[in-house]
Amino acid sequence: YIKEQIEQYDDVTKIPMTNTGRVRKYVRDNCYYTSSNHRKSSKSKYTKYRKIMSDLTIDERIYKQLKRSFMGGFTHANALYVDQTLENVASVDFTSSYPSVMLSEQYPMSRGKIVIVKNIRQLEFYCKKYCLVFEAKFKNIRSSIEHENYLSESKCYNLVEPVTNNGRIVEAKEIAITLTNVDYDIIKQCYEWDEIEVANVTRFHKGYLPKPIIESIVKLYEDKTVLKDVEGKEVEYLLSKGMLNSVYGMSVTDIVQDESMYDTSDGWFSKPPNLDEQIEKYNNSHSRFLYYAWGIFVTAYARRNLWTGIIAIGDDYVYSDTDSIKLLNYENHKPYIEWFDKQINEKLKTMCDYYKIDFNKLSPKNQKGVVKPIGVWDYEGTYDKFKTLGAKRYLYEENEQLYLTV
Repeated sequence: YIKEQIEQYDDVTKIPMTNTGRVRKYVRDNCYYTSSNHRKSSKSKYTKYRKIMSDLTIDERIYKQLKRSFMGGFTHANALYVDQTLENVASVDFTSSYPSVMLSEQYPMSRGKIVIVKNIRQLEFYCKKYCLVFEAKFKNIRSSIEHENYLSESKCYNLVEPVTNNGRIVEAKEIAITLTNVDYDIIKQCYEWDEIEVANVTRFHKGYLPKPIIESIVKLYEDKTVLKDVEGKEVEYLLSKGMLNSVYGMSVTDIVQDESMYDTSDGWFSKPPNLDEQIEKYNNSHSRFLYYAWGIFVTAYARRNLWTGIIAIGDDYVYSDTDSIKLLNYENHKPYIEWFDKQINEKLKTMCDYYKIDFNKLSPKNQKGVVKPIGVWDYEGTYDKFKTLGAKRYLYEENEQLYLTV
């Protein structure tokens, strides 16, 4: 493996330490250079991308707010089915969920600016036009649907008399939480409340991610699909698959990290970072090609896509994990799946038209000649039996074989 890596990177000292480091180098080179070996570095390309990055800076207040608003994938079970053995449970998942929303959605493409919001009508206007991050306080909030609960109690910094379901809020007298406009859209569909107050509304102008990042994702997805199950290309397949999965990871890597220090008498210890220094270093870095606010919205858009399914499937919804749903009566829900696939394709087509990218690259063919469009629901099969005890705990039976996730 080391020999293989030396061949790929020319020198043992240039091998990246992590897979995220590997994809970081690949995408950074695409952003700043016309070829990955830097020999054909284009001054105009470098200057153009540096201009984008110099406009996308953050301060301490916005960093802390973005960090509070960040949530990962949504993983939970329908409480009505927990501890029951169900039969004929179908499984569907998104094809490359995070990469697909990085291609299809629009992201913060300006510095954050505080705006004064005087009423709900104004908030709704800003939600449609911009990417928003804001503090929200809900009074007497309660779930308006029975089969699932969106809000996580661990993300609330104020929580009064909550009723919870495996870490999710069913109802509460009062909660305070930091949200994106995308989260707010989901909450409106699955909760009711008596009062809402909002504060510190930060707005960002929105647009597609820069073209070099989009092109990097398209190329990695194409390689992963085309190389799968091809004899002699196992290494390249695993590399492109790992890199595709890491594109999102690098976009949300925390920009303020504890420093690891070593002392001869005490050994290793962690030193808390100087926030101002680290943020200034981040803003002024000439090798930076990412914006921390992007990663926050990647997971928000992916959760929203998942929740279109949770809401549409209703009482037949059994379990979900980040990019997949387990459900009953699959045939009844095909119209929803067809609707979702159609609208994600329309979004991807609009992005391709905007950047003049060949739309067919987003639907490459695998080894068997099957077209694999990115971002759509993929039917994985139906389990003979399925049982869950909650998030990350389920057991299923297929052809008299048991499979456990815990």
